[in-house]
Amino acid sequence: MKKRILFVCLGNICRSPAAEGVFREKARRAGLLDQLEIDSAGTGAWHEGEAPDRRMQKAARARGYDLSPLRARQTTADDFSGFDYIFAMNRENLANLKQQAPADCQDRISLFLALAPELDISEVPDPYYGGAQGFDQVLDLVESASDQLILQLQESK
Repeated sequence: MKKRILFVCLGNICRSPAAEGVFREKARRAGLLDQLEIDSAGTGAWHEGEAPDRRMQKAARARGYDLSPLRARQTTADDFSGFDYIFAMNRENLANLKQQAPADCQDRISLFLALAPELDISEVPDPYYGGAQGFDQVLDLVESASDQLILQLQESK
């Protein structure tokens, strides 16, 4: 049975599609992609149907990640029972998800960067209103957490 993984931020155009794209590529390289279903969503619906932010796509493309096929969507009630792991990019989205989730799904939801405590940062900052360096920082952070998630999945086989 496939493990289902969901990455969540606010609008699903910067952080969570970056996490989805980075993790998908790292899973492919690790030979795990056929055992996983990977998706991303936002707690808000402002950008539903839109491609990831062009600045995030550019930064990701420079590192070999293609985010162009992804489209923003809002989280749904079905996501809580449908995904094994739901990773929030920051505490605000974590709180929103926990508030919406049924009691029996609470343990599926966590901060993505909790997987990489060595980073000394617990939230993926929103790069939307900043400069190019913010998009690179997001990629640095999600690459580190993705590496740890790959290791966890390999160990739990």
